[in-house]
Amino acid sequence: MTPLRLSALTATTALGAGLAAQLEALQAARSGLSQRRFEDCTLDSWIGEVDGLDAPLRGEWAMWDCRVNRLAARALDQDGFRAAVAAAVERHGAERIGVFIGTSTSGTLATEHAYQQRHASGALPAGYSYRHTHNPHAVAEFAQLQLGLRNVAVAICTACSSSAKVFAAASRAIEARVCDAAVVGGADSLCFTTLYGFNALQLVSSDVCRPADAKRKGISVGEGAGYALLEREPRGGELALLGYGESSDAYHMSTPDPQGRGAALAMRAALQRAGLAPSAIDYVNLHGTATPANDAAEDRGVSEVFGSLNGPWCSSTKGFTGHTLGAAGIVEAAFSCLAIEHGFVPPSLNTQELDPALRARYALAPQTLDVRYALSNSFGFGGNNACLIFGRAA
Repeated sequence: MTPLRLSALTATTALGAGLAAQLEALQAARSGLSQRRFEDCTLDSWIGEVDGLDAPLRGEWAMWDCRVNRLAARALDQDGFRAAVAAAVERHGAERIGVFIGTSTSGTLATEHAYQQRHASGALPAGYSYRHTHNPHAVAEFAQLQLGLRNVAVAICTACSSSAKVFAAASRAIEARVCDAAVVGGADSLCFTTLYGFNALQLVSSDVCRPADAKRKGISVGEGAGYALLEREPRGGELALLGYGESSDAYHMSTPDPQGRGAALAMRAALQRAGLAPSAIDYVNLHGTATPANDAAEDRGVSEVFGSLNGPWCSSTKGFTGHTLGAAGIVEAAFSCLAIEHGFVPPSLNTQELDPALRARYALAPQTLDVRYALSNSFGFGGNNACLIFGRAA
């Protein structure tokens, strides 16, 4: 594929708002997870909650008010992202910049609140608007309107691979001349459906999530948002999307193929598009949810592609942020780019005793390393696999 320049990048998670907050926490091995409860949720779990989302959207944006849109707007305000998009509008025109946003639950919390406030007749409150909140496309349209763009606005909802697959969709759209540049990203906020739903699947850990740990018990749910601006013709040394790969397990609705075959297919496709051999990859940001089945399956896929022990450094960053679901792809793409820019590999935080059955090369402490190429995995329910490769343009 033709590399695409990352002209701007931002992320907001439980670690803080903007890339500087993410970088500081990753280098200091400081987690954003806590045991505080989300609203009146009674689960005994750890969560990655973003602070400061209580203030409602006002004025012309009041109809869009919900937690996920507040989070989406917060991320747009960081790292000069709005200004970078405005400069891109000057170069390309607002009608030539597409928007591709990944989300999993979108504004589900708004509907949950509406049901809690329904009238005795069962009617939902008058101010509730599914079209501007819960609707999965709402966050994509909201971002488009916030940025004043007028090309396509696409929402991709493939669970936890959503905001990784947006990079692939945008790359194809730019290649097909549907648009000349693209804002890609994702946003997912905490809600009861996610917390209780994953708990019903016995995937939520009462302990902090411990990716690749011998005694791992499951995920810690988090929330986050982030964006990247993709444009053609990166100059030498600029950060770029070099390759992407997608596959489908066709194995089970909520369990990955235990052989990791779909994961391996996605990674190989990304390497092929990037024109890179497996040995070129210096760091793999694992999907690494800390569930027994996911970590084992991904490890098999990584080991099949890269070999065991002497392959690239691997780590899961979900011990920092929790599993941000539909936002995981963009958040971990940002982490991968930070690793390249600042020459380090973040650790698999909270991992105390590495599972001896796992074969990949896990970083349990921060590593100083010249990261030339980083690969980021995002795998969703139903075997929706996506893999992205970032590096500096030649």
